[in-house]
Amino acid sequence: MKTRVRRPVYVRRLCRCIVILSTIVAWTQSDSVERTFPQSKGAIEKALKAIQPNMAGHLPVLEGFAVPGERPLDHYQRAYYQATAEVVPNPSGGFLVRIRAKVTAWYSDPSSSHSGYQLLNSNGRLESDLLDQLAEQLAANASEKRATSASAVKASPEASKAEQPSVPEPARKFPETNGSLSSSLKDWAASSAATEKSTDSSPKPDRSLKAEADNLEEILKNTAHPKNLVAVKKSGTPVVSTPSLTAKPQFLASLHDEFELLDFNADWVHVRISGLSRGWIWRNSVEMPEGIPDTAASTAVVARNIAADLFRVTREETAPFPGDWEPLRGKNVKILSVQKVNESAKDVGLAERLEYTKFLLEKSYADVAEKKQEIQGIVVIFDSADGGMIAATMPALQQWRAGTLTDSALWHKCFFDPPETFDLAGS
Repeated sequence: MKTRVRRPVYVRRLCRCIVILSTIVAWTQSDSVERTFPQSKGAIEKALKAIQPNMAGHLPVLEGFAVPGERPLDHYQRAYYQATAEVVPNPSGGFLVRIRAKVTAWYSDPSSSHSGYQLLNSNGRLESDLLDQLAEQLAANASEKRATSASAVKASPEASKAEQPSVPEPARKFPETNGSLSSSLKDWAASSAATEKSTDSSPKPDRSLKAEADNLEEILKNTAHPKNLVAVKKSGTPVVSTPSLTAKPQFLASLHDEFELLDFNADWVHVRISGLSRGWIWRNSVEMPEGIPDTAASTAVVARNIAADLFRVTREETAPFPGDWEPLRGKNVKILSVQKVNESAKDVGLAERLEYTKFLLEKSYADVAEKKQEIQGIVVIFDSADGGMIAATMPALQQWRAGTLTDSALWHKCFFDPPETFDLAGS
């Protein structure tokens, strides 16, 4: 009977040990991305704001920052990381700060159809380093606060001598690749050695780190940056399947996104998105490769002198929308009728009409915004054989004027009639 009584007790003790061990393992796994701080939420958010410049940037190499996958890490180029922070209350006290990092890089495959940007898994080093920076910043803020309080109170010379505020160490930054490759990699190697030395009591040979840094530097020197790439100028730039202002965007590109240039014309740029996927971007929205202007020279001239040289407004009125577009159907709009200054001049292209439309939208928005309850949009009608109509809603114009919509994104939210006039013009 004693054996039967003791056996359940032994089993219960064993289960408790398993639960404790699993809790310790779970805490160890989550420690690389989250940490509890005793400070207030306001103090933590202030420190996070101070280290915000280090929450995103370029990585000199992927080795040591990303988890190796099916493809070798040395086949990737232009590595970039972006981290986000979340502050939540901890039931046991204080606040839990959770850091998540996303690493992206361009994969170069011998077969160009398999090349493209890919998302890689962070190994936790970025998150741990940012949490260390947060802890250092919180300590620096606390020291600065104590120093400020001490200076406000008149103290004796002995007290001021005994109370010397410590100088906070500058926040660490990940090395940028646009500077000297040699100095960046050596700084990175020195930072890595210092970090590992502080977390691991076993000595690390400096020679191996220096040899690794020299090897990585040589690899970067021998890696040529492709010269046929275009870079997006502003986040929220639409990438469409066809060179048409009426085409629905496939997705919105982010600032500094790079794509392989396949072809271009006066208004559009044809790019490779990834593999066999292709797309078109409005030419004004990207930085072209060296030697190719971002916009056609004729467009730049028109942009400066368009109002006086090519068009003039012949009539302004407020009336119901003269079309069958759902966002403005049956609503009052401001209608601007436009004619060419010289009717005998050659037909103007798409770029010229869009530049003048943009000029009128900017000029008329302030007046119409005061009457947004009465006027729901602005319509520009080109009164000519090769003309057409462009309509924009007030919400779209408001986003555009606030800077949350690029010029090309605004055009994709507008109404064009007839569509074919604005699809093929300037191509």
